Amino acid sequence: MSSLGHLHVLVFLYALLFYSADSRKPQLLHDSGSEDGAKGTKWAVLVAGSNYFYNYRHQADICHAYQVLRKGGLKDENIIVFMYDDIAFDPENPRPGVIINKPDGADVYEGVPKDYTGDAVNVKNFFNVILGNKSGITGGSGRVVKSSPNDNIFIYYADHGAPGLLSMPNGEDLHAKDFIRVLEKMHKLKRYKKMVIYVEACEAGSMFEGILKTNLNIFAVTASNATESSYGIYCAGEYPSPPPEYHGVCLGDTFSVSWLEDSELHDMSKETLKQQYQVVRRRTGPDAEPGLSSHVSHFGSEKLLKDYLVSYIGTNPGNENFTCAGFTASPISSSSLVDTRDIPLLYLKSKIQRSPMESPERQEAQKKLFEEMNHRKQIDQNIIEILRLSLKQTNVLNLLTSTRTTGQALVDDWDCFKTLVNSFKNHCGATMDYGLKYTGALANICNMGVNVKQTVSAIEQACAH
Repeated sequence: MSSLGHLHVLVFLYALLFYSADSRKPQLLHDSGSEDGAKGTKWAVLVAGSNYFYNYRHQADICHAYQVLRKGGLKDENIIVFMYDDIAFDPENPRPGVIINKPDGADVYEGVPKDYTGDAVNVKNFFNVILGNKSGITGGSGRVVKSSPNDNIFIYYADHGAPGLLSMPNGEDLHAKDFIRVLEKMHKLKRYKKMVIYVEACEAGSMFEGILKTNLNIFAVTASNATESSYGIYCAGEYPSPPPEYHGVCLGDTFSVSWLEDSELHDMSKETLKQQYQVVRRRTGPDAEPGLSSHVSHFGSEKLLKDYLVSYIGTNPGNENFTCAGFTASPISSSSLVDTRDIPLLYLKSKIQRSPMESPERQEAQKKLFEEMNHRKQIDQNIIEILRLSLKQTNVLNLLTSTRTTGQALVDDWDCFKTLVNSFKNHCGATMDYGLKYTGALANICNMGVNVKQTVSAIEQACAH
């Protein structure tokens, strides 16, 4: 063989060796580029949809997520944060200017960008941000997701929820069908390559079940299925408890703490969405006694399950020697969890216990607790009367929660649903803290084909006294 022939063979062998080595690189080097090799950008939108100090955990979850994303390599310019920002400097915060997400945790508030705070935390701004519609923004930084067809988007939403709804501190709630319409519009406009959505809320599965199509390249993971509460963790009076100076609050939510702590421990270039889903589902507690934990669920494009998390949330270089099969976060006992709808009561009871006898603070907390308990009792009675008047039936207890089977959407007529929900809020004073847990009952009314105007009149009549 000539020297030129030997050279050709050496070049071929070198190219083959280079290709083989390159093909074995972890998905950290695959980045989030498209299949044609074009490199994409990772975008993240973080939303805490509540306010008031007793909802401490939601903003703590979101701030913690920001820190995980930054350590994972995402840039501030690609992370957009919604949070009311009333917790860090609330007079009740024992550590002014500091937010923690676990008992021995570091400050997660420092450095978090305040893109949309106060009144700017609303559904309209959220939709316009993910659609990249800067002209539709009111207040806030005005920053929007400027994504392209090669980009991956991660949305994390921590909040109160109800069947078919997620809360916002201002204006209308986020309705499931409206959210899905926006996601479908983003897909049509080719505003992303792949998208992952994590939702922490009660009945979070109802936001996607039966309505999130599998061909949108969107994978959604929820803290709970469509019919159950989610749970707080690191709550006062429970174990593990927050530092003693944190009275009546939970530092985090069980699902959120589970995925965040898992992401901090492991190399995300070696852990897939499926692996984290399984870890988080086990840690959140699906095998516990019903009513003591929630069932983490997933919806949408299951082909994304094989994707490595680095493609969405990055990975901390310091974790490169840790794998999913290695060290894991400590297990969570279901006995340490608190139903998120009970946390406002926990907060008031704690305030009563630590306030001096006969003090104005104690009397005010007792008054608020009494009013809240009476309001909940009244809401319980109202929804039964609404069902009786609307359906002209007496035995309606089986209709208090959604009667849809697994895989079905909560409701067929979403316009009917929205009308009844707004009427229930306006006439009965139903809120996300408790009353809106009955939106599944309103969905049942719509699914039974009852006249909408007739039902609105029934709501007005039932809640008139």
